[in-house]
Amino acid sequence: MLLIQRQQKDYFQNSLRKWGFYLLAVSGATRVCGLFGYPVEHSFSPIMHNAAFSFLGLDFIYVPYCVAPEELESAARAVRALGMVGVNITIPHKEKVCYYLDEVTPGAKIAGAVNTVVNKKGKLYGYNTDGAGFLRALREETAFLPDGKAALIVGAGGAARSIAVELAMSGVRLVTIVNRNHERAQALANLLTEQTPVKKADTARLTGAEFKEAVKRAELIIQATPLGMYPNEDACLDFPYEYLQPGQVICDLVYNPPATQFMKNASLTEGVKVTGGVGMLLYQGALAFEHWTGLQAPVEIMRKSLQEFLDAQVTELNNDHYIL
Repeated sequence: MLLIQRQQKDYFQNSLRKWGFYLLAVSGATRVCGLFGYPVEHSFSPIMHNAAFSFLGLDFIYVPYCVAPEELESAARAVRALGMVGVNITIPHKEKVCYYLDEVTPGAKIAGAVNTVVNKKGKLYGYNTDGAGFLRALREETAFLPDGKAALIVGAGGAARSIAVELAMSGVRLVTIVNRNHERAQALANLLTEQTPVKKADTARLTGAEFKEAVKRAELIIQATPLGMYPNEDACLDFPYEYLQPGQVICDLVYNPPATQFMKNASLTEGVKVTGGVGMLLYQGALAFEHWTGLQAPVEIMRKSLQEFLDAQVTELNNDHYIL
């Protein structure tokens, strides 16, 4: 983990010089944004946010904080106490953080998950930019439009909930939830049925014929668990790849590594489109940036910073239907 942090720091400083702009010196006036998660060493968010701040000449800095679950309430209070602009929230805090905020947007309240916190004069407001960021990335990378489609989501955590709600609000006809804890899957399906306009939301168990049938009928399949995330790159979902169909879009929300084992396995099926979590990371981050600064995010600078960092350390899949 220390290695990837050092790589990020060296890459960032070198890229700033190459692009012709420079990180502002930290001073008593520097405004702080950050990331709360456990762990956070794998995160690429500092790369894109600090590049964006520097490009626009903002006296801001983005810092990741490793916050253990039992310390989340204290960390939320610290946002107020330290006068931070706001924070992103990642695994495993997206659901629990809602309890420590003053207000939560309606969409985030339905999802029961927050990934962006904004400090407005000592009041903490919770937003969720995951769903909107995911759909924008999906549209740009695969041309997928959700209206009238069937989606399968593996996972029922904060990101899965946010994306499920966004898909339901965007016109999908069917959402199937699969999760190791079937009660959590059923709770999410019930929420979609009761609080969104989706025509049908159901569940399937990870083992058995119902999961295989759900895979066959889905037009969009989303792997929304942390399986395969750095530093556990060898971990992989037990998935019935033989039931994948040409024309399906397969997404893994993990972005580090950008090519997970799940993606590699799925890409062996001819005619499917496979994409990872980098695009969602970019667009949810751009929306968070706009909440914090009130300015339009320099998306292309953020994209360039991410892509150049990845290009420096990752060999992409040699497959014409793999999309980064």
